[in-house]
Amino acid sequence: MPKVCIAAYVYGVVQGVGFRFCTQHEAVNRGITGYAKNMDDGSVEVIACGESESVEELMVWLRQGGPRGARVDRVLTEPRAVEVFDGFKIRY
Repeated sequence: MPKVCIAAYVYGVVQGVGFRFCTQHEAVNRGITGYAKNMDDGSVEVIACGESESVEELMVWLRQGGPRGARVDRVLTEPRAVEVFDGFKIRY
């Protein structure tokens, strides 16, 4: 399987609801590396690198609304150059 990296910007009610923690859990379960980070505009940036099928599964999970208490209005994605990350982290 080819490795890919995708940057996803998740908008809606996605801060203060455990979104980054749940995203980390979902990513680790799929063998995805990268990070989730709260942005100043209220969105969450997710960088996901791994097998293309696993990364796409994570993108579907993000679009479906993430954890309970979150509300996802839109997810913008763009391909990124493949990077090597040590696991999937929450960045601050």
